[in-house]
Amino acid sequence: MKVDTMKRIFFIFSIVVATMNAQEYKAVFNCNSNDMQYVASRMVLVERTMDMIEKNGNTPKFAMTIHGGCAPIVSKNYDEIVLDEKDLASINLSQKQLVKLAKRGVEIVVCAMSLNANTIDESDVIPSVKISPNSFIETISYQNNGYALMVFE
Repeated sequence: MKVDTMKRIFFIFSIVVATMNAQEYKAVFNCNSNDMQYVASRMVLVERTMDMIEKNGNTPKFAMTIHGGCAPIVSKNYDEIVLDEKDLASINLSQKQLVKLAKRGVEIVVCAMSLNANTIDESDVIPSVKISPNSFIETISYQNNGYALMVFE
């Protein structure tokens, strides 16, 4: 065989072996915290974690369930419902991170009961977020499908 043909075969073989060794990292991040600065820091950490997994040739498959005090981060009008002005910058950062994560394939789910408890109308939820009647059910479903549970509390 020619050297070029051997190089091509070796290259294809290398890709096949690398693909066979790649892992899928599945995690559901459960956000319930009302500490908006903490939530913002965790959102950035989720993206960095994705970057590290991908850098190692693996695939992150992430989801995020949002409920309780974390719900305002999905509202288009969070500035109208959040009373503490110091939280506004953190919510803004969290929301920008949510949109970035959704564009990277992270499934984002918010609890309808938490929207109601935080006086957030479903029409005010940012477009990249799915509304669930009960985010506990979603979180359990992710876990039943092999997702590790990571908690923001």
